[in-house]
Formats: sequence, structure tokens, C-alpha cells
Amino acid sequence: MKKLFENTFTELDRGVRIFLLTGTEKALMIDTGMSGVDVRAMISEHTSLPCELLNTHADRDHTGSNSQFDTFYMHASETAFYRNSNGGRGSIVPVFGGDTLDLGGRALEIIHLPGHTPGSITVLDKKSRCLFGGDPIQRNGNIFMFGPQREMTAYIASLKRLMKRDDFDFIYPSHGDEKVSRDVIPALIEGAEKILARKIRGEEKEFFGKKAVVYDIGVSRFLCDPDK
Repeated sequence: MKKLFENTFTELDRGVRIFLLTGTEKALMIDTGMSGVDVRAMISEHTSLPCELLNTHADRDHTGSNSQFDTFYMHASETAFYRNSNGGRGSIVPVFGGDTLDLGGRALEIIHLPGHTPGSITVLDKKSRCLFGGDPIQRNGNIFMFGPQREMTAYIASLKRLMKRDDFDFIYPSHGDEKVSRDVIPALIEGAEKILARKIRGEEKEFFGKKAVVYDIGVSRFLCDPDK
């Protein structure tokens, strides 16, 4: 895994990032990637502390190695989708926006950002003033808003609520550029609003055997249902 800064590591697995954060008492893995990589081996290279898992949401590219954990955190709104669509196993500990995980000298707050999925979250590292993981905030990435569970109005509301916070300066997204400024968020909001208002023309393409319309808003691309 690549070191981002002290006690903080990342790995890019086929376009999706895995994060490892350590404190003085335990560690936290954020997501497990797409391809079934040996995340336990990644963890052991960097810490001997007990390590827990948190999923930012239940899409398959973020849960590929969940089977290596008996128990993991996931927003309560994601649990049914995880069980029903992925055949997901393991014991889920539901988390909600505002919950805090303490790694020992490192407090992490769960921020709920519904829209991409109902239970999408990002993780605020309070001391470092940064967010980790999740799909809603990306630069030079593809934000999937087509298929079941996606809702653009909720997505816009989530980002507007996030912008009211003054406790973070930058983001380490799950896709796209590795590190982005919070300045990308207003551009994502503006682009999403233009898509809803039909002020941007999209291009129809096929993804995973399904048709989607791609809207390039400059900072990123939204992939939406053809009928929206």
C-alpha cells in the first residue's frame, strides 16, 4: 500500500481505492476493493493492531474482499442491497451519520451522503481535516447514477449539506484523482443541477451490458439512466 501521510495508506485496485487508517489502539480498513485482493496481507505489512472494516457503500467494487472479515461496519440503508444483490456474507454492524469510530487518538466521523446509493458515506478524519472514501465526490472519475438506488436530487442535497461544514479541507475519493480540494464539490453540484434541468447534452453508452447516458461536466462524468 502507498503511504499518503502518517498512519494512512491506500491501494488502487482496478480503479477503486482501499484505505487503511491506524491509531494507537486499532486500525480501520475502508472498503475492500473489486478483485478479491488479500487485504489481510496489506494490513499486516503496515500494522499489527487489530483491524476493523468499514464499507462506504455496498456496490461490488467496494466489497470484493469483505469475506476476509467476520464483522464489518456499513450504513443501515445499505444492508438489504448487500445481502440481496451481492449475496453478501458476514455480520454487519449498522452505522449512521454522526457516529464516531475512535482508533485511539484518531476520531473518525461517519458522514451520510445519500444519492449515489441510499447509504453512501464518507469518513471524516477530524485531526487531519480530510474525508476518506466514497463515490459522491470525484475529480476525473465516473459517478454512477444509473440503475437501482440512485437518486440525483438526494445526491445534490447531500453535497449542499456537506458544503456547510467547515471541518475538512480536502478529500481522498474512491475513484478518479487521488486527492482533491473541497472546491470540487460546488462544481459537482452545479453539473448535477444542469443535468436535471436538461441544460447538458449527454452521450449514450453501454456499461456492464446496460445503456447509460454520460454527462461530462468537466470535473467528472455522471452516468445516468437514459430516461432521466
